[in-house]
Amino acid sequence: MAISKEEFDLFRTYIKDKSGITLNYGKEYLVENRLSVLMAQNGCETLLDFYKKISLNNSQLGKKVIDAMTTNETLWFRDATFVEAMEDKVIPWLIRKAAKKTVRIWSAASSTGQEAYSVAMLIDDALRKGGAAAPPANRFQITGTDISPSVIFMAVAGRYSQLAVSRGMRPEFLTKYFKKEGVVYTIDEKLRNMVTFKQLNLTESFLTMGQFDLILCRYVLIYFDEDLKLKICSKFHKALHAESLLAIGATESIRGSKDFTRILTGRSTLYYPLSKGNDTFNGF
Repeated sequence: MAISKEEFDLFRTYIKDKSGITLNYGKEYLVENRLSVLMAQNGCETLLDFYKKISLNNSQLGKKVIDAMTTNETLWFRDATFVEAMEDKVIPWLIRKAAKKTVRIWSAASSTGQEAYSVAMLIDDALRKGGAAAPPANRFQITGTDISPSVIFMAVAGRYSQLAVSRGMRPEFLTKYFKKEGVVYTIDEKLRNMVTFKQLNLTESFLTMGQFDLILCRYVLIYFDEDLKLKICSKFHKALHAESLLAIGATESIRGSKDFTRILTGRSTLYYPLSKGNDTFNGF
C-alpha cells in the first residue's frame, strides 16, 4: 500500500484538526504503517476509502485513528539532568509546600504512566527519607492525562512487561515499588493512590483540570506548530498557581511566550509563570 499525496494531505489535515499534531512531509510511512490495520478491519482497500468512511461522522472510528497516530514513546526517569533537578530542588520545594497545603502535579501527555509514576516514586522516596517530619503522602495529588484512551487504560492498570520496566527503571525502585506476578510487574498500591489518569486533548479546554503547582509537558510541544504551542502554553499559564513551575523537554523551547520566564536548576531548565503577583521565583 503506497500512500498518495492526496491521501496524505487528507489525513495530515484531519490529524492536525483533531489532535493538533503536525505531520510534516516525509512522514507518509507513519500514516501507512499505523492505519493499515484499521483500514483492513473496516473493509477499506485504499486510504482514500478509509478517509471517506471516517468523514461520515464516524467519531468512534476517528478516535481510533488519533489513538493509532499518537506517539507513545516513554520511559522511567527520563533525562538524567531533569531527574537530578527534581530530586535536588523541585521535590524538596514541593515537600515544603505540602507542609501547608495539598500539592497538585500534572503530567500532561503521560502515555502509559511512566512519568507520573516516576514522580510518585521520587516523592515517596524523599518522604521516607524525611521521616516523621515529612508531610503525609496524601498531600500529593498527581494527575496524568493523554489523548489516547488505550494508553490511559494501561496507565490505570499499572502493569508493565519486563521490557517496559527495563527502560530507565532504577533497580532499587523496581524492588521497592513493584510486585512481580509471572512476567508482569504491578506497581505498588500506595503509588496508584497518589496518581489518577484521565483522557484529555491538549487542544481543548483545561478548565476542568483546576490549578497545579507543577506541570510536566515534556516532549509533546515538538509535535505542534508554533501558533498552537503558544496557545497551549497560555492555557498552562492559567492552570498554574502563582508559585509554580512548568517543565518541558530538554530539546523543546517556548520562545515567543510572554507568559513564562526561564529558571535554571542545575543543568536543567524550568519555567515560572509571570504576572501572577511576583515575577521572581524564590522557591529554591
